[in-house]
Amino acid sequence: MRDPERADDPFKVLFVCTGNSARSIMAEAILNKIGRPRVRAHSAGSHPKGAVHPETVRLLESLGYDTSTLRSKSWDEFSDSARFDLIVTVCNNAAGEVCPAIAGKPAKMHWDIPDPSAASGPQSQREAAFRQTHDMLLHRIRALVREVGREGAALRE
Repeated sequence: MRDPERADDPFKVLFVCTGNSARSIMAEAILNKIGRPRVRAHSAGSHPKGAVHPETVRLLESLGYDTSTLRSKSWDEFSDSARFDLIVTVCNNAAGEVCPAIAGKPAKMHWDIPDPSAASGPQSQREAAFRQTHDMLLHRIRALVREVGREGAALRE
C-alpha cells in the first residue's frame, strides 16, 4: 500500500539504461512533458557516459522538449533517499544488472528499446534511428500515463 504521506505526491518513475545518454534521457524528457503533474520522471545509468548524446539533445529540442536539466548521471545518485513507484529499464544490459538498493518497493518493468547511438551510416540514417527510438518510447509512455491515471494506486502498491 502506498504511504498515506505520499498520497498527493506525483507518481515517480526512474528510467535506467547503461550509459544514460539517449534512451533513458529521452524517456525522462517525454514523461516529464506529457505526464505532469501526475507523474514525474528521472533517469540514470549503471555506467553513465557523462554527457547526453548530442543527437538526443538535437532531436528533443526540435520536438519542443525542455533539455535544460537533462544530464547523464549514475543510478547511485538515487540509491539512498529517492523513492520511486516504478523503475523501467530501457536496455537489455541494464535489465540484467544488479540495481542499487532503492528506497521503498518500486514496481519494475523492462522495455527492450534499440540503442539509437549504435546506428551507423549517413547522418540521415542516424537521425532516423533516434527518431524511431523517440517514437517507440512516446508510444509506451503514453500507455503508461493512461495506466497511472486509471490505476495509479494499484501501481504504487
